Amino acid sequence: MRDLGTALALALVIEGVLYALFPDGMKRIAARAMLVPPQSLRIAGLVAALLGVVLVWLLRR
Repeated sequence: MRDLGTALALALVIEGVLYALFPDGMKRIAARAMLVPPQSLRIAGLVAALLGVVLVWLLRR
């Protein structure tokens, strides 16, 4: 449970830094995401999640 909390906190740190350093860029990315079909976003999310699981597995073995 501690590792999960650490991972979530790190995700918040990374996202917060991106918004703090590049607010206009993050707004542009969010606007572009609105134009992408939901199925494409779903596939991109699943690919990112799978990549994350593989990376965690490789780093923890």
